[in-house]
Amino acid sequence: MNAAARVRLFFAAWPPARGAARLEAWGKETAAATGGRVTRAETIHLTLAFLGELPVTRGADAIAAARRVQAPAHAFEIDEARYWAHNRIVWVGPRETPASLAALAEGLRHELEVSGFALERRAFAAHITLIRKARVPAMPLEPPAVHWPVREFVLVRSRSEREGSRYEALERFPLAGG
Repeated sequence: MNAAARVRLFFAAWPPARGAARLEAWGKETAAATGGRVTRAETIHLTLAFLGELPVTRGADAIAAARRVQAPAHAFEIDEARYWAHNRIVWVGPRETPASLAALAEGLRHELEVSGFALERRAFAAHITLIRKARVPAMPLEPPAVHWPVREFVLVRSRSEREGSRYEALERFPLAGG
């Protein structure tokens, strides 16, 4: 790969396979009423920091920054489902972002900014996109009950393909006690 090559990178937490399967199944059921494209189980994730399209050489800087993050393993419950009209997505997540999850996202943001990465300035919002290009739901959305342990976070490379995005885990970062 040449020095001018670029990659699309983000940091995320992944659910256990059983949780991802439940979320995908709920997405398929819900999409029957809302339309839209359902997120495949293997791509369901919670984004902690989106780096965007970068020179491939910046990947090493992102890894070094992530290695400096110190946070405990923790978990959260999926207890909310919502529709965002501005980008036409149906998402699920915790009703209140747990302090430990917010601290992980903020610690990662800090280390990335110290390393010269320019990140979005909006506050961290713990949400997991399950349906894209959805219509407004006709009824209230009841989220699936999913327990989501966070024992590590991952640096991910995203590639756009006709079937949707394909993700490749580049590096895993275990959390304390995880």
